[in-house]
Amino acid sequence: MNSYREHHMLPEDYAERIRRMRKRLGLTQKQMAARLGMSHITVCRWEKGLIEPSAPSWQQLRRLDENEELGSAKEEPTPRDGERQEPPIDFTAHPEAVRAVVEGERLSFGHLENPAFATEVSNIDPLPHQRIAVYDHMLNQSRLRFLLADDAGAGKTIMSGLYIREMLTRRLIRRILIVPPAGLIGNWQRELETLFNLHFTIVTGVDTKHENPFVGSSGDRVIISVDTLAGERVFGRFKEEKVEPYDLVIFDEAHKLSVDRGADMRVRKTDRYKLAESLAGVRTVDAAWQLPWKPQHLLLLTATPHQGKDYPYYGLWRLLDPDVLSTPDAFALYSPDDRQRHFIRRTKEEMVRITGEPLYPKRVSDTLGYELSQGPVSEQSLYDQTTDYMRVVYNKARLLNRSAARLAMSVLQRRLASSTFALLRSLERRVEKLDELIHKVEVGELTMEQLLALQRDLEKQDDPLDAKTADEERTPGDDPDLDDREENEAVETELLAGVIATSLADLIDERDQVISLLDLARQVHEKGEESKFEKLREVIADPRFHDEKFLVFTEHRDTLLYLVQRLRGMGYSGQIARIHGGMNYKQRQAEVD
Repeated sequence: MNSYREHHMLPEDYAERIRRMRKRLGLTQKQMAARLGMSHITVCRWEKGLIEPSAPSWQQLRRLDENEELGSAKEEPTPRDGERQEPPIDFTAHPEAVRAVVEGERLSFGHLENPAFATEVSNIDPLPHQRIAVYDHMLNQSRLRFLLADDAGAGKTIMSGLYIREMLTRRLIRRILIVPPAGLIGNWQRELETLFNLHFTIVTGVDTKHENPFVGSSGDRVIISVDTLAGERVFGRFKEEKVEPYDLVIFDEAHKLSVDRGADMRVRKTDRYKLAESLAGVRTVDAAWQLPWKPQHLLLLTATPHQGKDYPYYGLWRLLDPDVLSTPDAFALYSPDDRQRHFIRRTKEEMVRITGEPLYPKRVSDTLGYELSQGPVSEQSLYDQTTDYMRVVYNKARLLNRSAARLAMSVLQRRLASSTFALLRSLERRVEKLDELIHKVEVGELTMEQLLALQRDLEKQDDPLDAKTADEERTPGDDPDLDDREENEAVETELLAGVIATSLADLIDERDQVISLLDLARQVHEKGEESKFEKLREVIADPRFHDEKFLVFTEHRDTLLYLVQRLRGMGYSGQIARIHGGMNYKQRQAEVD
């Protein structure tokens, strides 16, 4: 057989060459057989290598191949640039694959038949108030400028996802930027992924060090915290010329885009508000905040649009239409109809299910009292002595105009109200700070004048627990200097260096007072007496709450650690999830799961 092939120049891979030629010509086996004047069974056997074509048949095949010499080994021709090559139709593809392609094409036009098409391709059953907001208000606007201000828990993330899905399906938007507080970025990514099958990339400050995450298709759908984007380096990346404009920008917790006007009529804007101004297309922004573009659509989300002050409320509206609402007077003249077009707010009492039943059950609020333990070594004794210490320091600080010392006392006051263990840990840190200051003064590294200057620097610190909510604090992902600490913990540690001392003797005297309090706190803690925890134990053991889940909130992580330890001691190991501000969004989700 080999001599036959060599004599007739029949290649060893003749079967594959015949099959490839037929595919290239777009012929079925029957069609090729008809052109050759033979049975399609013969062509089938050729392609399977069961029989070899005769010399005349091989010559006939060579003549049929007008575009390529069959005996050559050159590759398939490629279409020239700009040339459209029609695919061959041979009906040999897998039917399920073809069906999937056809169904995908059909669904891409589904919105033409169903105005609420996103509800069919999402894993949700929208509630009436959610449908009304998206389909009766938001989608009716060709250029969305909207303030969605429903009560907390209304599902503003779901309404945003519905709007995004509809706009993507209708091919009206491509690039989307979502700007929530740092603590909510994981929640946004998770809900958009699981409920709407929309993948968004979370961008942190670290991502902008070596490249621009806003460039290209990978930057088409981005979630980034408001404080990260407002940072100088990150915003510098964001406004580079190679960054394409975003079609839709969403600000979550928009009431935190702080702006206010003082009694002197001076307007004070935070960096968050300046960022929002630049994205809203305000023309009068500082040069550092100017963007060469503005988004077509802007959506502001908040459950508390008006917080008792008129100017911050006006500041939100100004972002929606900066040209028309350029002044508070212009906003005052804005008609109710115009406001209704850009604003919607529903309270929990207004929200119902499709059956008309109230969406939220009646809330029962109660305050449970408890008595402090009594005696020389007791919670009452610790409370009294700590309060006396704080009162003396606070009064002296007020007389000496030492606000840093007053801030330090506010830290201890909050800790005292939280738990004995939390107070104990702060007293330990206070002793460490005082020891450090005493050592530096004794060895000459720090003069009393320098100590006073240090106190003035501390006075510039803002207390995060007063100025921010938990979801606004910086996280380790945004600020590597935090390690695994919460922002308020890092600031509290610095504030505990606030003192009223004017001499080395004063520093030593105060340290001795704090050490005395620390010894008492340790004794109380070691006795295991925590009246507040005993009340919690009673509630957990109440038969009315059998098999119920409990959410316990605490301001300080030290108290959280104490609670976890005590609850595990009660036999709840493996049933406790703990979340704190030192966790990134992935760690928080892992705890919940």
